Amino acid sequence: MSDTLERTELREQALLDVPWITIVWNDPINLMSYVSWVFRSYFGFDRAMADRLMLTVHTEGKAVVASGSREEMERHVAAMHGYGLWATLQKEDA
Repeated sequence: MSDTLERTELREQALLDVPWITIVWNDPINLMSYVSWVFRSYFGFDRAMADRLMLTVHTEGKAVVASGSREEMERHVAAMHGYGLWATLQKEDA
């Protein structure tokens, strides 16, 4: 196999291996206590972690709450929408 083809295949494989992330965005609707409760209830975070993520959402406008396969992150985004939170997924920066 040529060196160029091998490097291209390795680069493509590396891109496929990059995990996806779920981002929860700040909104003017939900109370901070509710957002923290959702993080504890759905993701199973302890209170300290849930509150830390909620404060990141509140102060920075967003927080990464999970990473993994695209399918798993799609489920998390759908669940967050079900709770009334604004969430998206994207590939994690390499």
